[in-house]
Amino acid sequence: MRIGIDIMGGDFAPQKTVHGAILAQKELTEGTSIVLFGDKNKILFQLKLHNISEDFFEIVDCKDVIGMGEHAVKAFKQKPNSSISVGFHYLSTGKIDGFASAGNTGAMFVGGFYSVKAISGVIRPCISTVLPKEDGGVGVLLDVGANADCKADVLYQFGILGSLFAQHVCGIKYPKVGLLNLGEEKTKGNLLTQASHEMMEGSKDYNFIGNIEGRDIFEDHSDVIVCDGFTGNIVLKEAEAFYKIIKKRGLEDEYFKRFNYENYGGTPILGLNKTVIIGHGISNEIAIKNMITLTKDVAEADLATKIKETLN
Repeated sequence: MRIGIDIMGGDFAPQKTVHGAILAQKELTEGTSIVLFGDKNKILFQLKLHNISEDFFEIVDCKDVIGMGEHAVKAFKQKPNSSISVGFHYLSTGKIDGFASAGNTGAMFVGGFYSVKAISGVIRPCISTVLPKEDGGVGVLLDVGANADCKADVLYQFGILGSLFAQHVCGIKYPKVGLLNLGEEKTKGNLLTQASHEMMEGSKDYNFIGNIEGRDIFEDHSDVIVCDGFTGNIVLKEAEAFYKIIKKRGLEDEYFKRFNYENYGGTPILGLNKTVIIGHGISNEIAIKNMITLTKDVAEADLATKIKETLN
């Protein structure tokens, strides 16, 4: 298996991305290799600092970089030699099995659409995240930012995508799918959640348990939480804020330590034909390492094929 990483992506690239790739390669099982996409001279300089031979990786020289603040569509089209663009070319032609970046999220999303494309039948690919539960397990929340405005059929399909991710990547058997709402009753909520509940109720595609409220997110009520990207992104940022506040105040708690983004590394774009993982822009070497191992896990789970089979 070959995993590609955008070395130029992220606020601390290429220092932290190269270091993270070194840590990941040392942990990966035999037969799994990492392909580095980025400025070769800068990569070689970082490898030398860590006393690592250039033969430790395959390096694909990419002179252009898509900046964090650039317009995603324009940058992807106008910079075909960027690390993101070349990485997606390798992914679409089967030269790598998964591609990850902590760089421009929009460019990664656009790259997925243009290069590897959405799975036939997927209305809107989405971004999920893993949230720690108080009982020691994890839950899957989606969408968390890709689709701010959704229709009921899109949320219904998020239930399928999230359920498959929870089952095949997180190891949750027969995951419980809940719809995030402001009340448990099916008549509660706005027009979107009411219509979505009506469509999801009685679904044979997944185990729908009904509405859940914000206070239930970190408990064992559900394994998959479905919402539009606007709502999901607010929930995710609030979870990150709580961790930041607790850390700033010097409070020690084993549960809240699990909110550290470094533990998860990144999150997949669900609904694409290939494995694409996006990471946090402030990722350090630990987060990069975990982003790479997550890419391997999702690729090994062959999640895209399982989504295709389910939709068919």
